[in-house]
Amino acid sequence: MESQQTRQGVLFALAAYFIWGIAPAYFKLIDYVPANEILTHRVIWSFFFMILLISVSRQWNRVRQACRNKTKLLLLAVSAILIGSNWLTFIWAVNNHHMLEASMGYFINPLVNVLLGMLFLSERFRRMQWIAVALAFSGVAIQLWQFGSIPYISLILAFTFGLYALVRKKIGVDSQTGMLIETLWLLPIAAIYLFFIADTTTSHLSQNTMSLNLLLVAAGVVTTIPLLFFTAAATRLRLSTLGFFQYIGPTLMFVLAIVFYGETIGKDKLITFGFIWVALIIFVLDALYYQRKLR
Repeated sequence: MESQQTRQGVLFALAAYFIWGIAPAYFKLIDYVPANEILTHRVIWSFFFMILLISVSRQWNRVRQACRNKTKLLLLAVSAILIGSNWLTFIWAVNNHHMLEASMGYFINPLVNVLLGMLFLSERFRRMQWIAVALAFSGVAIQLWQFGSIPYISLILAFTFGLYALVRKKIGVDSQTGMLIETLWLLPIAAIYLFFIADTTTSHLSQNTMSLNLLLVAAGVVTTIPLLFFTAAATRLRLSTLGFFQYIGPTLMFVLAIVFYGETIGKDKLITFGFIWVALIIFVLDALYYQRKLR
């Protein structure tokens, strides 16, 4: 049973990170829409998509059980804030030509997961994992020291998503139920902002083109599908093991930024990327050696 769960977790993780890796191409299609507006659409349409999905799969009993547990509801409010912050930062980064910084954030994230797993889940650090984490954060420190800049977008993305994964793992709620309740927590804020505060050329749905409205509605699908895959993987795999797959998404994102969207790497980012890539190579080699040792 444990082996089957691990295999399922691996497949879910691969699917999630591949979709996340190519997701910036979707947001580039609507980069003329303000980031906070896109976020409201992500929340609203994700909520309705989850209602449909749970109704089709007949999982409302799980939702009712989760709603009876006040502790889980409050923790899901925390995870909702974390994922909402992550979404907003990511959208803004992609649509303001900071895709490379977003990519760097998700390169750092696997190492953040290892660190959080040690601090909060009693997962033990191996020597090479210590070296990998130290190298990654040394790269960030050198960028701050030598160039007077700090990759704040990268760090926000890495830590909000790492903490989100940690909270969701601690809650122990299935992916569909958790996603529905998270979007429900965010729904009133999103609806109030979109329908009563936002006043831009794209905020009035009745005045938009059909193609734009369809793209905005698609934000719910683009958001929900990979996140469901991720949370399904997170409940089946160790947090440190989950981090092993996270280089897929940022690698695809990095390629998109350089090849298709013309972003260039400055000297400061190149040094930081170099440290992070070396750290990830050490991290992956250590993971492969450790798995072979267990066989």
